[in-house]
This record gives sequence, structure tokens and C-alpha cells, in this order.
Amino acid sequence: MSDQYRVRNPEEIHFVTFTIVDWIDVFIRPSYKQFIIDSLIYCQKNKSLEIYAFCLMTNHLHLLVSAKHPVRLPDIIRDFKKHTNKQIIKLIKEENESRRDWMLYRFQYNARFDDRIQNYKVWQDGYHSIECDREDILFQKLDYIHDNPVRAEIVSYPEHYIYSSAVNYAGEQGLLEVTLLERGFMSIKF
Repeated sequence: MSDQYRVRNPEEIHFVTFTIVDWIDVFIRPSYKQFIIDSLIYCQKNKSLEIYAFCLMTNHLHLLVSAKHPVRLPDIIRDFKKHTNKQIIKLIKEENESRRDWMLYRFQYNARFDDRIQNYKVWQDGYHSIECDREDILFQKLDYIHDNPVRAEIVSYPEHYIYSSAVNYAGEQGLLEVTLLERGFMSIKF
């Protein structure tokens, strides 16, 4: 992974993206999507993950996140990906999944090229972290996250996509509690 996309300052808010290997559309079934939401809630409550924005698409997840000291963001991400990797495979095996054999084959095939993975590799390596240490970067990433389902022509307006924090930013209750960002907050000195 390039040094350009590593977490250098864990105190800052980071834009991160997790992508499924081969861009497989895993998150088309409600149970798979709800599992990811539940895993993020767990990380918020038990791992000190602070979520400012999110969008779960069919084959990737975008987040604006930080970790509360002393927990390190890379550690939370590592644990999240490891846990969800195992559980997604379990769900695929248990659910009435028409693509089961094909998906498991692809995940097994990708695991063969990674010595750290024994059976199945669901997520691509890394998480493309970009530090949002300036307000213009932060809000560009926030808009990018929320506009993702609009660009994919899933919805006409970002707040209509329920697997996104755009709902929260529109003043409604979303699937996750998020810390709302307001323009000008970075100029406030604590």
C-alpha cells in the first residue's frame, strides 16, 4: 500500500474506503447490509470509532471516521475487516444465496494470493485513507460520500438512500448515529 494513503495522524478525521475483491456486489441483500451497519454500531460502542459520514454501496463502503484516543484507527479498521470478512462468508453460506458458489469461489481464489488469509478473502487490501486536515478536503469527501448513490443512479437525492448518513445530514434519523459536521468548525480552537 502506498504511504500516501496511510493514517499518519490518528487524531484527524479520515476518509476511508473498503472495497470487496473483484468489486463483487455483495451488499445487495438486506441481511448483508444490516450486518455491516450492526458491525459499525459495534465499533462505535465498543471500539471508540467516531463516524461522521458513511455510505454503503453494493461493493464498497465509504466512511469519514476518527478514533477516540488511545484507540488507533488502523487497529479498529483491521478488526472490522477481519470480523466482517469471516461473518460475510458465514452469511453467504447460511442465506438463500443464488450466487453462493460463484462468490465463495472468487473469495477463495483471492485468498490464495495472500499468506495472511487462510480460506476466503472478502476485502481488498488496504483502505485508501485520506487525512481530512483541511475543511475544504473534509467537505469535498463528505459530499463525495453522500453523492455516491446519486452518481450510481440508485436515487435522485442523497437523503433518499437509506444506507448513507445523508439522511442524518437532512435532519432525519438514519441507520447509524453520526457526528454531524458543520462548515467552519475547523476554525474553532479548543
